[in-house]
Amino acid sequence: MFLSVLSFFLGVLFCQQWAVLPDFLGLALSLIVAILMAYFNYRRVAYFLFGLVFASISADHFLSRQLTPDLQGKELLIQGDIIGLPEYNAQRVRFDFQLTHTAVLLPDKLRLSWYYPQQKITAGQSWQFYVKLKQPHGTLNPGGFDYEKWLFTQHIGATGYIRQAETAILLATKSPWSSISVIRQKLADLLIKQDISPASMALIKALSIGDKSQISARQWQVLSSSGTNHLMAISGLHIGLIAGMVYWLVFNCWLRLPSNRYSAPQIAACFAFIAALFYAALAGFSIPTQRALIMLGIFMLTLVMRRHVKTLNVFALALLAVLLVDPMAVLSAGFYLSFLAVFSIVYVLSARLCPEHRFVSSLKIHAFVALSLLPVLLFFFQRVSLIAPVANIIAVPVVSIVVVPLSLLALTLLQILPEIAVFLLQIVDSVLQALWQVLEYLVDLPMASIVRPKPQLWQMIVALLGVLLILAPKGIPGRFLGIFLVLPVFLVKPEKPVPGAMNLTLLDVGQGLSVVVETAEHALVFDTGARFSDKFDMGRNVILPFLYYRHILRLDKLIISHADNDHIGGAETLLNSISVQQVLSSVPDQLATYNAIQCSAGYSWEWDQIKFQFLSPPEHGFENENDNSCVLRIDTPQSSVLLTADIERAAEDYLIQNSSESLQADILISPHHGSNTSSSTAFLALVKPEKILIPADSPNRFGFPHVEVIERYQAIAAKYFITGDQGAISIRFNDNRNQLESYRDTHSRYWNQRKLIIK
Repeated sequence: MFLSVLSFFLGVLFCQQWAVLPDFLGLALSLIVAILMAYFNYRRVAYFLFGLVFASISADHFLSRQLTPDLQGKELLIQGDIIGLPEYNAQRVRFDFQLTHTAVLLPDKLRLSWYYPQQKITAGQSWQFYVKLKQPHGTLNPGGFDYEKWLFTQHIGATGYIRQAETAILLATKSPWSSISVIRQKLADLLIKQDISPASMALIKALSIGDKSQISARQWQVLSSSGTNHLMAISGLHIGLIAGMVYWLVFNCWLRLPSNRYSAPQIAACFAFIAALFYAALAGFSIPTQRALIMLGIFMLTLVMRRHVKTLNVFALALLAVLLVDPMAVLSAGFYLSFLAVFSIVYVLSARLCPEHRFVSSLKIHAFVALSLLPVLLFFFQRVSLIAPVANIIAVPVVSIVVVPLSLLALTLLQILPEIAVFLLQIVDSVLQALWQVLEYLVDLPMASIVRPKPQLWQMIVALLGVLLILAPKGIPGRFLGIFLVLPVFLVKPEKPVPGAMNLTLLDVGQGLSVVVETAEHALVFDTGARFSDKFDMGRNVILPFLYYRHILRLDKLIISHADNDHIGGAETLLNSISVQQVLSSVPDQLATYNAIQCSAGYSWEWDQIKFQFLSPPEHGFENENDNSCVLRIDTPQSSVLLTADIERAAEDYLIQNSSESLQADILISPHHGSNTSSSTAFLALVKPEKILIPADSPNRFGFPHVEVIERYQAIAAKYFITGDQGAISIRFNDNRNQLESYRDTHSRYWNQRKLIIK
C-alpha cells in the first residue's frame, strides 16, 4: 500500500513541475493509459498517472476561477463576508473576503486591503464596497518567496484594495458564536484586553487561536535561528499533544466506568479527535492544521474500528487523504517537513529491541528528527539552525506541556472566571519571557545557524537515504556509510564568476530598485527596494534570501542611490543581517550609524578586472533629490553597464555635458523606472544601449514605464525588459558576451503564467 500511495504522490508532485498544464486531450490520453496500466496490473504506473491527472484537473479548476484580465484595474461593486482574522498595521488592514454577490463573474475568495479604515474591521462582518482588483501577482526571485504560489495554495483568485471608502456599507455583523471566524475574533478581542506583555501576547495568540500577525520581525528571527518557529503556531505537534492528553484522561476515566459496549480506546479516540478538531478550528482550519487533523483522524479511526494496521500503512493513508483533500499541499515546504518528521519518528521507533528511559528516548527522537530534516531545510531555505536540537529540547516541553494547555484553559475561563484566567495568562507570560531569554542567548552563540548553497534535488534525495542508513537499527551493516551520503549537501559550491567576468541581477522588488553585482571575489548591492512595515521590507523578503541562495555572506559595498523609500527601504534590515564592509550613498547622513560616505562623480575602484566608477552626482548637487542619485558605471572586458537610479532631466543633462565619453553602455538600468521625466532622447543617443532593464512593478499606480519612454527605447532599437513581467533579470558577462536570463521565463510554473494585463 505504501508504494502505491507513493506512486500517486509522485504523480501529483510531477504535475507541479510543469510550466503549462496539459490540455483536455493530454489529460484524456493520460487517463486512458492509466486505466490500461491498471488493467494489465502495472499498478505503480497507473497510480502515478492517476495522481498526475487528478492534480492537473484540480489545478485547472482553480485557475479557471481566477480573475479574468478584462476585469483587472476596474472598479467593481461587491458584497461578501470577512473570513479569518484581519491583519492590522499602521496604514491598513488586510483580510480575506468571501463573495456573496457581484454583478460580474469574480473569484469566490479575494484578499483585500483597506487603507486607513474609519471603522473596526472584524471577522464575521458583511460589507458592500467598491474594489479595484488584479490577478494574483508577486515578486519572483531566485531563493525568494513565491507569493503567487502561496495565493494559489490558499485558493485566493485575486487581490485588491477598497475604493471610494466613504461609500462602503456595513451590511451585517454576525452573532458572537455564529461561526469559527467570529469565535476566533471574539477570543482575540478578549485576549487583547488582558494585562500581558505585547511580546508574550503575540505568542499566546499564535498558540491559542492561530493568529501570527502580531509576532514581530525580531521574534521571527529568533524563532527561525533557533529552529523553534514550528512551535509558535498551532501545528501538528500541538494538535497531537492536546489529542494525547484528552486520550489519556478519557481512557483512564472510562476504565473506571461499568461499560462493556465500547472499549476505553474507542471512546478515548473519539474524544481525542473531537478535542483536536476544536483546536484546529481555533486556528481557522489552516492548511497545516488540516494536514495534522487528517493524519490524526486516520490513526484514531484504526483505534475505533479495532483494526491492527501497520504504522507505515497508517502513514500512507494519511498521505493519501491529504492529497485527495488538497493536491496543492505538495507546493508547501511544511508538507514535506511535517510528513518527514512523522516518518522519522516512526522509523526510529520501529525495530528497536533495546528499551530506553523515556527522557533519553525523547532526546534521541528530537536529535534524529533534526538530522532527518537537515537536507530538506537546506533545499528549501539554504539555512539550518545548528542549535535547533538543544533549543527544541528546552522549548518543546515548556511550550507543549505548560504554555499551550494553560493558554487554552485561560481562554476557556476568560468569560466564566476572568480572575483565574488572568492569573493563568500571567503565569504563561512569565514562562514565555524566561524561555525567550534562553532562546536569545542560544541564537547569539557563534555558529548558531549556517547558510549553505542550495543543493540539487538528487543531492537532497541521496542525503535523505544517507540519514535513513545512519538512523537504521543497530546491526544493519554499513551504517557509517550514510555519513558519506549526507556530506555532499554541505559541500555544494555555488558557481562564481572567474576573474574578468561578472554576474548582475536586477531583482524583482516590485515598484523599486535593487541590483546585486558579483565578481570573482567581491559583491555589492545597489539599492534595497522599499519598506512597507516593521515586518515586511524588500531587504528581508527578497535581497537576503537571494544572497543566501547565492551563498553571499558578506557585501564589500552597499550603495544607496538616494533617500526614496523604494531605494533605501530595505537598507536597515540588510545592514543588521549581513556583514557590509562599506556603505556609499548620496544621503550619507541618513546612514551615519553605518559610517556611510558620499558617493560623488569621479570615485572609482577595481575588482577582479572589473572597473567601477561613479559618474554622478557632482559635488554641488541638484535641487531635485532624484537627480542627486548615485550613477554607477561598470566596465567588464566584454561589456558595460550603467546604473542610473532615479535621475531625471537635470542629471541627464549634466551627464551629457560632463561624461559624454563615458555614457555609452551595452546595458542600461532604466532611469526612474521608466518615468517620462527621464530617458531623454539626447541621453539615450549617447548611451546607445542594446538592452534596457526597467525596474517597475506590473501593473503599478504610476503607469511606469511610460508609453512615450517605451517609444523612445524602440526608436533606438533597444530591447527592453520589465521586472514586473520578467521577474528577476540576470545577466552573465563572460566569454566576450552578455547572456540575459529572465527568472519568470526559466523557472516559473503554471501558477506563475500570467495572462495579458490590461493597463
